[in-house]
Amino acid sequence: KKEPVPTPKEEPAPAPSAEEPPAPEHPPSMEQPTAAADEPAPIPVAEMTPAPEEGPLAPPAEPQAPAPEPKPEKPKAELPSSPLSLAVEEVSENSVTLTWKAPAQTGHSGLDGYVVEICKDGSTDWTAANKEPFLSTRYTIQDLGSGDKIHVQVKAVSASGASVPATLEQPVLIREILQLPRIRVPRYLRQTYVRRAGDAVNMMIPFQGKPQPEVIWTKGDQPLDTSRINIHNTQKDTIFYIREAQRSDSGKYELAVRINGAEDKATLDIQVIEPPGPPGNLKLVDVWGFNVALEWTPPVDNGNSEIKGYVVQKSDKKSGKWFTALERCTRTSCTISDLIIGNTYSFRVFAENACGLSEKAAVASGVAHIKKTKTAYQPEKIPQRDMMEPPKFTQPLTDRTTTRGYSTHLFCCVRGFPQPKIIWMKNQMEIREDPKYIAMIEQGVCSLEIRKPSPFDGGIYTCKAVNPLGEASVDCKLDVKGKI
Repeated sequence: KKEPVPTPKEEPAPAPSAEEPPAPEHPPSMEQPTAAADEPAPIPVAEMTPAPEEGPLAPPAEPQAPAPEPKPEKPKAELPSSPLSLAVEEVSENSVTLTWKAPAQTGHSGLDGYVVEICKDGSTDWTAANKEPFLSTRYTIQDLGSGDKIHVQVKAVSASGASVPATLEQPVLIREILQLPRIRVPRYLRQTYVRRAGDAVNMMIPFQGKPQPEVIWTKGDQPLDTSRINIHNTQKDTIFYIREAQRSDSGKYELAVRINGAEDKATLDIQVIEPPGPPGNLKLVDVWGFNVALEWTPPVDNGNSEIKGYVVQKSDKKSGKWFTALERCTRTSCTISDLIIGNTYSFRVFAENACGLSEKAAVASGVAHIKKTKTAYQPEKIPQRDMMEPPKFTQPLTDRTTTRGYSTHLFCCVRGFPQPKIIWMKNQMEIREDPKYIAMIEQGVCSLEIRKPSPFDGGIYTCKAVNPLGEASVDCKLDVKGKI
């Protein structure tokens, strides 16, 4: 047994055991394998058994090789954006229901769900209302204390992490809302409300909600100027009143009716208009014949309303009065016609919008003189027509029967040029100056009056027409009844 005694004295000999103290965390494990190598007998079995097992496990320190895992660099992954349009849908005595919209960006890894967090008013401790993320965009927070005010925020969660939370601007009071806020905008206010400058603006917008909702008016996210705008709120409506409207009052006004985080909004568009300014740069472009061409530019100030057209007026130098020559001209040029020769004209143009005509007109700097045109009268050349025509009877004589002692007439019609000479004959004998017969011709109508005829006056009567081109004749028979 004296031989094993020196062996423990030889233990300090191994240098590795002396060199290992710099790593104090593993000295026991490192010393045990050295003792096992030198003296396996003196060391207890309980300590020896783990030692040989740990000896081979020491080299497996290589599993620390997971060092290359940082290659994906997850922190650089894109986080989802905040949920949109977070709002309160319903509030009861012990719960609140929220709604929102999905974020605009969900990241490359996709969206895992949402986490809803709450915090009591006056505290900074946020607690999750749901244990695990969910994908619905509607959530009801239960088991809340009646009368508590809580702040709510919603985060979008993905494999890359959580988004910046979307929060409600105002804390939610947990109590039952008997009627959600709702604005009932009148039909005439659903479109642009147009008023003239100087007129009063008086709008009454009814709403509903219980308990009494809070009414908030803004313009461009700024509170209203109470020195010009009067707001009067009742339990059922709100009144917006301006005594004398100005163009600066034009714009979009936002109305919000809010009850404990639940709210309804409406936008009212007011347009205050006034007459436009005068057109510019009116000039005479051309003058020809009875016409004048005018041209101008639109007014610089349209009166906060679209220009509907222009009114063109003219004035002649003699009377000096203005007359409207053209209405509702939609272009910036026109032609005025039917001017009087020898007159000198001036022109002016008014602009017109929904409020009316401009107070001033643009007057043309020059005048238009309609000159007399020098033209020589040239009579129309009419071709000569040969009017010569031989006599021709258009209406012949007709046989007649008369009574003794009663005057009678014989008629016929004749045409011809030169005017034919008329010769009356009885039984082929020319009737000359005989007071018993009266012959007449007028407008081509020939007549022969036989005064108080007797049976001896009966016979064949002939009317003969003669001119240089020829002659024509017609006959008739006259019977006179009565005893000889």
